[in-house]
Amino acid sequence: MPNQVKLFDSHCHLDMPQFKGKVSTLVEKCEETGIGGILIPGVTREGWLRIRQITARVEICHTALGLHPMFIDQHEETHLHDLEMALSVGPIAAIGEIGLDYYKAGVNRDLQLRYFTAQVDIAKDARLPIVLHVRKAHDQVLQILKKSHFALGGIVHAFNGSENQAERYVELGFKLGFGGAMTFPRAAKLHKLAKNLPLESIVLETDAPDMKPVTCKQAYNTPLHLFDNFRSLISMREEPAAVIAKQTTQNVHTVLNLD
Repeated sequence: MPNQVKLFDSHCHLDMPQFKGKVSTLVEKCEETGIGGILIPGVTREGWLRIRQITARVEICHTALGLHPMFIDQHEETHLHDLEMALSVGPIAAIGEIGLDYYKAGVNRDLQLRYFTAQVDIAKDARLPIVLHVRKAHDQVLQILKKSHFALGGIVHAFNGSENQAERYVELGFKLGFGGAMTFPRAAKLHKLAKNLPLESIVLETDAPDMKPVTCKQAYNTPLHLFDNFRSLISMREEPAAVIAKQTTQNVHTVLNLD
Protein backbone atom coordinates (compact mmCIF):
# COMPACT_ATOMS: atom_id res chain seq x y z
CA MET A 1 0.00 0.00 0.00
CA PRO A 2 2.62 2.70 0.92
CA ASN A 3 4.25 2.82 -2.52
CA GLN A 4 0.89 3.31 -4.24
CA VAL A 5 -0.09 6.49 -2.38
CA LYS A 6 1.36 9.81 -1.30
CA LEU A 7 0.41 11.02 2.15
CA PHE A 8 1.04 14.33 3.95
CA ASP A 9 1.74 14.50 7.69
CA SER A 10 0.06 17.81 8.53
CA HIS A 11 1.45 17.96 12.08
CA CYS A 12 4.81 16.50 13.07
CA HIS A 13 7.40 17.90 15.51
CA LEU A 14 10.62 16.72 13.86
CA ASP A 15 12.45 19.46 15.76
CA MET A 16 11.92 17.73 19.11
CA PRO A 17 14.85 16.12 21.00
CA GLN A 18 13.64 12.57 20.26
CA PHE A 19 14.59 13.08 16.62
CA LYS A 20 18.00 14.69 17.14
CA GLY A 21 20.49 13.15 14.74
CA LYS A 22 17.78 10.99 13.16
CA VAL A 23 15.89 13.41 10.91
CA SER A 24 17.70 12.69 7.63
CA THR A 25 17.36 8.90 7.95
CA LEU A 26 13.76 9.17 9.10
CA VAL A 27 12.73 11.50 6.29
CA GLU A 28 14.44 9.24 3.75
CA LYS A 29 12.32 6.34 5.02
CA CYS A 30 9.21 8.53 4.86
CA GLU A 31 9.85 9.34 1.21
CA GLU A 32 10.56 5.70 0.38
CA THR A 33 7.26 4.57 1.91
CA GLY A 34 5.12 7.28 0.32
CA ILE A 35 5.04 10.30 2.62
CA GLY A 36 5.44 13.29 0.37
CA GLY A 37 5.03 16.15 2.82
CA ILE A 38 5.52 17.04 6.49
CA LEU A 39 4.47 20.24 8.27
CA ILE A 40 6.57 21.09 11.34
CA PRO A 41 4.72 23.48 13.69
CA GLY A 42 6.59 25.70 16.12
CA VAL A 43 5.69 25.78 19.81
CA THR A 44 8.23 28.22 21.33
CA ARG A 45 10.48 31.01 20.09
CA GLU A 46 13.51 28.90 21.00
CA GLY A 47 12.48 26.10 18.64
CA TRP A 48 11.95 28.14 15.49
CA LEU A 49 15.58 28.02 14.37
CA ARG A 50 15.67 24.22 14.54
CA ILE A 51 12.56 24.03 12.36
CA ARG A 52 14.16 26.41 9.86
CA GLN A 53 17.30 24.30 9.76
CA ILE A 54 15.31 21.16 8.96
CA THR A 55 13.05 22.68 6.33
CA ALA A 56 15.98 24.42 4.63
CA ARG A 57 17.63 21.11 3.83
CA VAL A 58 14.66 18.73 3.57
CA GLU A 59 12.45 19.46 0.57
CA ILE A 60 9.31 17.67 1.80
CA CYS A 61 9.28 19.54 5.13
CA HIS A 62 7.43 22.83 5.59
CA THR A 63 7.62 25.51 8.29
CA ALA A 64 4.97 26.79 10.68
CA LEU A 65 5.99 29.21 13.43
CA GLY A 66 3.98 29.96 16.53
CA LEU A 67 3.70 30.25 20.31
CA HIS A 68 1.83 27.26 21.77
CA PRO A 69 -0.69 27.81 24.61
CA MET A 70 0.73 24.94 26.69
CA PHE A 71 4.14 26.64 26.81
CA ILE A 72 2.71 29.96 27.97
CA ASP A 73 5.29 30.31 30.76
CA GLN A 74 8.09 30.29 28.19
CA HIS A 75 6.67 33.07 26.02
CA GLU A 76 7.56 36.73 26.33
CA GLU A 77 5.83 39.75 24.83
CA THR A 78 8.86 40.36 22.61
CA HIS A 79 8.33 36.96 21.01
CA LEU A 80 5.25 38.31 19.24
CA HIS A 81 7.42 40.94 17.60
CA ASP A 82 10.00 38.26 16.81
CA LEU A 83 7.28 36.27 15.08
CA GLU A 84 6.35 39.24 12.91
CA MET A 85 10.00 39.73 11.99
CA ALA A 86 10.47 36.01 11.26
CA LEU A 87 7.78 36.14 8.61
CA SER A 88 10.02 38.24 6.40
CA VAL A 89 12.35 35.26 6.04
CA GLY A 90 10.38 32.72 4.03
CA PRO A 91 9.08 30.37 3.09
CA ILE A 92 6.53 29.92 5.87
CA ALA A 93 3.41 27.85 5.30
CA ALA A 94 1.41 28.83 8.39
CA ILE A 95 1.32 30.47 11.81
CA GLY A 96 1.13 27.77 14.45
CA GLU A 97 0.80 25.95 16.61
CA ILE A 98 -1.44 28.47 18.35
CA GLY A 99 -4.72 28.36 20.23
CA LEU A 100 -6.31 27.89 23.64
CA ASP A 101 -5.87 24.96 26.03
CA TYR A 102 -8.23 24.93 29.01
CA TYR A 103 -7.83 21.22 29.74
CA LYS A 104 -6.01 21.69 33.04
CA ALA A 105 -7.44 23.71 35.89
CA GLY A 106 -5.62 26.86 36.93
CA VAL A 107 -4.14 27.79 33.55
CA ASN A 108 -3.72 31.50 32.81
CA ARG A 109 -6.61 31.91 30.39
CA ASP A 110 -6.15 35.67 30.02
CA LEU A 111 -2.54 35.25 28.96
CA GLN A 112 -3.44 32.45 26.54
CA LEU A 113 -6.08 34.71 25.02
CA ARG A 114 -3.57 37.52 24.68
CA TYR A 115 -1.07 35.42 22.74
CA PHE A 116 -3.71 33.68 20.66
CA THR A 117 -5.53 36.80 19.50
CA ALA A 118 -2.24 38.58 18.81
CA GLN A 119 -1.05 35.69 16.62
CA VAL A 120 -4.37 35.56 14.75
CA ASP A 121 -3.85 39.23 13.95
CA ILE A 122 -0.29 38.54 12.81
CA ALA A 123 -1.54 35.75 10.54
CA LYS A 124 -4.19 38.08 9.10
CA ASP A 125 -1.63 40.75 8.31
CA ALA A 126 0.72 38.17 6.76
CA ARG A 127 -2.09 36.51 4.78
CA LEU A 128 -1.20 33.10 6.24
CA PRO A 129 -3.36 30.21 7.49
CA ILE A 130 -3.08 29.06 11.10
CA VAL A 131 -2.53 25.71 12.83
CA LEU A 132 -4.79 25.46 15.86
CA HIS A 133 -4.29 23.61 19.14
CA VAL A 134 -7.60 23.65 21.02
CA ARG A 135 -8.71 21.74 24.12
CA LYS A 136 -11.91 22.54 26.03
CA ALA A 137 -12.17 25.87 24.19
CA HIS A 138 -13.56 25.26 20.70
CA ASP A 139 -16.54 27.58 21.06
CA GLN A 140 -14.35 30.42 22.30
CA VAL A 141 -11.80 29.91 19.51
CA LEU A 142 -14.57 29.87 16.92
CA GLN A 143 -16.01 33.04 18.40
CA ILE A 144 -12.61 34.78 18.24
CA LEU A 145 -12.03 33.71 14.64
CA LYS A 146 -15.46 34.92 13.59
CA LYS A 147 -15.16 38.21 15.48
CA SER A 148 -11.76 38.89 13.91
CA HIS A 149 -13.11 38.04 10.43
CA PHE A 150 -10.28 35.56 9.96
CA ALA A 151 -10.82 34.14 6.48
CA LEU A 152 -7.49 32.45 5.69
CA GLY A 153 -8.36 29.03 7.08
CA GLY A 154 -5.92 26.53 8.46
CA ILE A 155 -5.83 23.21 10.28
CA VAL A 156 -7.45 22.27 13.59
CA HIS A 157 -4.86 19.87 14.96
CA ALA A 158 -6.13 16.69 16.69
CA PHE A 159 -9.74 17.72 16.33
CA ASN A 160 -11.99 16.24 19.00
CA GLY A 161 -14.93 18.62 19.08
CA SER A 162 -18.55 18.14 18.13
CA GLU A 163 -19.99 17.75 14.63
CA ASN A 164 -21.48 21.23 14.95
CA GLN A 165 -18.08 22.70 15.85
CA ALA A 166 -16.52 20.79 12.96
CA GLU A 167 -19.04 22.30 10.56
CA ARG A 168 -18.34 25.80 11.88
CA TYR A 169 -14.59 25.36 11.40
CA VAL A 170 -15.13 24.07 7.87
CA GLU A 171 -17.31 27.09 7.10
CA LEU A 172 -14.36 29.26 8.13
CA GLY A 173 -12.04 27.43 5.72
CA PHE A 174 -10.40 25.01 8.14
CA LYS A 175 -9.40 21.38 7.69
CA LEU A 176 -9.63 18.98 10.64
CA GLY A 177 -6.65 16.89 11.72
CA PHE A 178 -7.03 13.19 12.58
CA GLY A 179 -4.18 11.17 14.04
CA GLY A 180 -3.27 8.46 16.51
CA ALA A 181 -6.24 8.95 18.83
CA MET A 182 -8.49 7.75 16.01
CA THR A 183 -6.82 4.32 15.99
CA PHE A 184 -8.04 3.30 19.45
CA PRO A 185 -11.06 0.95 19.50
CA ARG A 186 -12.91 2.94 22.17
CA ALA A 187 -12.61 6.30 20.39
CA ALA A 188 -16.25 6.14 19.27
CA LYS A 189 -16.69 9.91 18.98
CA LEU A 190 -13.65 10.26 16.72
CA HIS A 191 -14.72 7.26 14.67
CA LYS A 192 -18.09 8.87 14.03
CA LEU A 193 -16.47 12.15 12.98
CA ALA A 194 -13.94 10.41 10.74
CA LYS A 195 -16.74 8.47 9.08
CA ASN A 196 -19.28 11.27 8.63
CA LEU A 197 -17.29 14.43 7.89
CA PRO A 198 -16.78 15.35 4.23
CA LEU A 199 -13.49 13.91 3.02
CA GLU A 200 -12.62 17.39 1.72
CA SER A 201 -12.41 18.58 5.34
CA ILE A 202 -10.03 15.90 6.69
CA VAL A 203 -6.23 15.89 6.91
CA LEU A 204 -3.97 13.22 8.40
CA GLU A 205 -1.33 13.85 11.07
CA THR A 206 0.89 12.07 13.58
CA ASP A 207 1.83 14.78 16.12
CA ALA A 208 5.06 12.79 16.47
CA PRO A 209 6.72 12.26 18.89
CA ASP A 210 3.39 12.47 20.75
CA MET A 211 -0.06 10.90 20.17
CA LYS A 212 1.13 7.36 19.49
CA PRO A 213 -1.37 5.23 17.56
CA VAL A 214 -2.48 1.96 19.15
CA THR A 215 -0.06 0.14 16.83
CA CYS A 216 3.04 2.02 18.03
CA LYS A 217 5.16 -0.06 20.39
CA GLN A 218 8.12 2.34 20.47
CA ALA A 219 8.87 4.86 23.20
CA TYR A 220 7.65 7.67 20.95
CA ASN A 221 5.68 8.24 17.77
CA THR A 222 7.27 8.91 14.35
CA PRO A 223 5.89 10.21 11.04
CA LEU A 224 6.17 6.67 9.66
CA HIS A 225 3.09 5.84 11.75
CA LEU A 226 1.08 8.09 9.45
CA PHE A 227 0.23 4.95 7.51
CA ASP A 228 -1.31 3.38 10.63
CA ASN A 229 -3.55 6.43 10.97
CA PHE A 230 -4.34 6.24 7.25
CA ARG A 231 -5.36 2.58 7.52
CA SER A 232 -7.61 3.46 10.44
CA LEU A 233 -9.29 6.19 8.41
CA ILE A 234 -9.87 4.02 5.35
CA SER A 235 -11.45 1.35 7.54
CA MET A 236 -14.13 3.89 8.48
CA ARG A 237 -14.77 5.44 5.07
CA GLU A 238 -16.55 4.18 1.98
CA GLU A 239 -14.16 5.77 -0.51
CA PRO A 240 -11.27 3.71 -1.97
CA ALA A 241 -7.91 4.05 -0.22
CA ALA A 242 -6.34 5.81 -3.20
CA VAL A 243 -9.09 8.42 -3.22
CA ILE A 244 -8.69 9.06 0.51
CA ALA A 245 -4.91 9.38 0.16
CA LYS A 246 -5.16 11.78 -2.76
CA GLN A 247 -7.88 13.94 -1.20
CA THR A 248 -6.38 14.24 2.29
CA THR A 249 -3.03 15.19 0.76
CA GLN A 250 -4.67 17.70 -1.57
CA ASN A 251 -6.51 19.17 1.41
CA VAL A 252 -3.20 20.04 3.09
CA HIS A 253 -1.79 21.52 -0.11
CA THR A 254 -4.92 23.61 -0.59
CA VAL A 255 -5.18 25.03 2.90
CA LEU A 256 -1.42 25.76 3.15
CA ASN A 257 -1.31 27.22 -0.37
CA LEU A 258 1.47 24.81 -1.39
CA ASP A 259 0.34 24.30 -5.00
